[in-house]
Amino acid sequence: MSGYTPGEQPKDMKYVKLNTNENPYPPSPAVAKAMKSFCTDRLRLYPDPLACELRKTIADIFRLKPENIIVGNGSDDILTITTRAFVGEGEPLASFEPSYSLYPVLAELQACRCIKIPLRYDGDFHIPPDSAEKAKDARLFYIARPNAPTGTLFPIDEIKKICRKFKGVVFVDEAYADFADDNCVGLLKEFPNLIVGRTLSKSYSLAGLRLGYALASREIIEGMMKVKDSYNVGMLVQALAVAALKDRKYFNETKKKICRTRAFLVKSLNEKGFEVCGSQSNFVFAAPPDNDGGGLYRRLKKNGILVRYFKGPVTGRFVRITVGTDGEIRTLLRNT
Repeated sequence: MSGYTPGEQPKDMKYVKLNTNENPYPPSPAVAKAMKSFCTDRLRLYPDPLACELRKTIADIFRLKPENIIVGNGSDDILTITTRAFVGEGEPLASFEPSYSLYPVLAELQACRCIKIPLRYDGDFHIPPDSAEKAKDARLFYIARPNAPTGTLFPIDEIKKICRKFKGVVFVDEAYADFADDNCVGLLKEFPNLIVGRTLSKSYSLAGLRLGYALASREIIEGMMKVKDSYNVGMLVQALAVAALKDRKYFNETKKKICRTRAFLVKSLNEKGFEVCGSQSNFVFAAPPDNDGGGLYRRLKKNGILVRYFKGPVTGRFVRITVGTDGEIRTLLRNT
């Protein structure tokens, strides 16, 4: 197997780093305060294996119960747990293409097949109307919403249609949902086969902490709990995640800043003749006027700016650009 290829992480900070969708702003000041007050003597003990306080904090935000929450070592851990729980060896899972490139890797790790369903493209990316039928043999359907790397927010009615028709488990990966106009959490009461995944990496500026979680029915969470690692979230991580989640004011302020900068970036790229997909995330997927995404990637890197490039007949025209600070985006635009 080839394995998952992460975005480039340079050893020095000479680059304007717009390639891995990290938040350009620091975490909530409450995180630093919680870190300073944390009693390190406690680290000789194992963490709470059920992360009770953290799960209650998340449950309160979404008006759910802790029994509807599972937490993990980043959202990738949640995806691994989900695949273990619902796909057996030789049983397929499904995902769209292009989408998050970890999904096919998880299929290989589980010794199963990934059914890749191509998205329709007509200036933006859309779910094909027969998606549930194409995925009918799968046990698990991964849907990134907003989609990565395109930033597309598939209509919520399309998600409902898939949840209604698909006989297996539907995992809506909402890693970027805090930057979007809506989300699928409200569908959990209607569809018992739905899981909604979230992360603190993007909108909470905690990519280095590694904390992800999933929301689902009590029965689904019980099944996922059986296959997670015993102590998959460290004690300090749990404490800092609680602090970040409780600071709703800082969270909302940071989110609004990123969305404003995203609008400026999209407008500016359009004025330069770029083809920009409709983004509801903290990045944009844009094709330069000459349709040479690889060439643009190399030119920007030579000028000290990192963006993400995905080879391929569909994605090769584009680059994915993280929404940075206003200053970082102006630097990018001067070089495009």
